[in-house]
Amino acid sequence: MSDAPNPDPADTPPETEAPDRRSFLNVALAGCAGALGLSALYPLSRYVIPPEVVEAATNSVTLQIAAAEVPPNSGRIFRFGSDPGILIRTPDGEIRAFSALCTHLDCTVQYREDLAHIWCACHNGHYDLNGQNIAGPPPRPLARFTVNIQDDQIVISKEA
Repeated sequence: MSDAPNPDPADTPPETEAPDRRSFLNVALAGCAGALGLSALYPLSRYVIPPEVVEAATNSVTLQIAAAEVPPNSGRIFRFGSDPGILIRTPDGEIRAFSALCTHLDCTVQYREDLAHIWCACHNGHYDLNGQNIAGPPPRPLARFTVNIQDDQIVISKEA
């Protein structure tokens, strides 16, 4: 017989069961797949829902051309903030300015000297020299700007 005393089962600490290798790998792979999925969805969500761009409102712009440089019966496109505008000198010599965005689908309009009115080439929309829609699909007139000439400089501002 052995002289070693029999260990009492109540005196031994309970064995903690360690997670097996398979369950650890399943959790690790699920975490990696989730991280990969989120990293792919984030740029997609930023593309579908772009951030709102706050832009300063433009109320007035001074053109870099002199009033004398605009001949009668002609038109020029200019930038009014982030949108295009159109400057027109009528056959009578009066200078007018409008938004150059067609009210149909926001195409850029142009001045047709042969017709003496504003024309949208995309869908054949026509506006008279007062910005009123006269033919084609545009549903409403062009937005009109106020034109002031100060020391031969053309200053264009939004109408109040």
